[in-house]
Amino acid sequence: MKKRKPMMEPTPINDDAGNQTLIPRHERILEALRRDRVVEVNKLSAALGVSAVTIRSDLDTLERRQLLRRIRGGAMPVRPARFERPLDLLSQNFEVEKERIGAMAARMVRDGETVILDAGTTTLAMAMALAPDLRDIVVVTSCLDIAIALDRHPGVSVVVTGGRMKNSGRNSRSHSLIPPFGTLVLQQINADCAYLCCAGIDAERGFTNSNFEEAEIKHAMIASARRVVMLGDHGKIGHVAGARIAGFDEVTLLVTDAGAAPADVQALESAGVEVLLA
Repeated sequence: MKKRKPMMEPTPINDDAGNQTLIPRHERILEALRRDRVVEVNKLSAALGVSAVTIRSDLDTLERRQLLRRIRGGAMPVRPARFERPLDLLSQNFEVEKERIGAMAARMVRDGETVILDAGTTTLAMAMALAPDLRDIVVVTSCLDIAIALDRHPGVSVVVTGGRMKNSGRNSRSHSLIPPFGTLVLQQINADCAYLCCAGIDAERGFTNSNFEEAEIKHAMIASARRVVMLGDHGKIGHVAGARIAGFDEVTLLVTDAGAAPADVQALESAGVEVLLA
């Protein structure tokens, strides 16, 4: 019986300019990526009827052509190196989401701990949600609003980092302390956990902030804590600000809200951070 020759998979075709055009399978991969925002090797293999090895090769090829970004087990869209949060998101306060995130983070605090609370509306929500029966808690903060909110908590002692008060920025409700002298106290602290806010959460670029002086304070907070928990509503996911705060290897946990798209959560977890939905 005559053996059938194995089917050869189609190869890219060169156009007149010498550039490779996409083969149909690559088009389908990119279509799935536009639709789902994250694609998985195993699912693509089953949907397209080719081996996982072939899909991995396809994804590598598309990444070399800068049409996608490889992540563990699949791929995600390519994003610009830096872009700002859209105006329609800036107009949303995500108040309910921040309260849920803050309440979940507050439940993580245990008697006897020393914790660092960054300046931000979500960390302020966390401070206001701390259980009244907590005892022997030391809160180190760069936020005057948090210090005032915890002034009458019977089980909390507050330490303010010092520094210059920031007198500009989008969020007028968060009175933060920044350099000079903003990191001196933090260098003397050994905290159990630091709870930080951010302006951007991106599976490629990590956690970022729009203010460079505040980012310096956040770096010092991370260095002073055994664990780092990042707090950010789903509107910040997929956005990159100018100042880097931390990579995923520096953060223990991200607490966001249930409005986060499953594909975004998967991409973040594939990048190496545990995600908890409030």
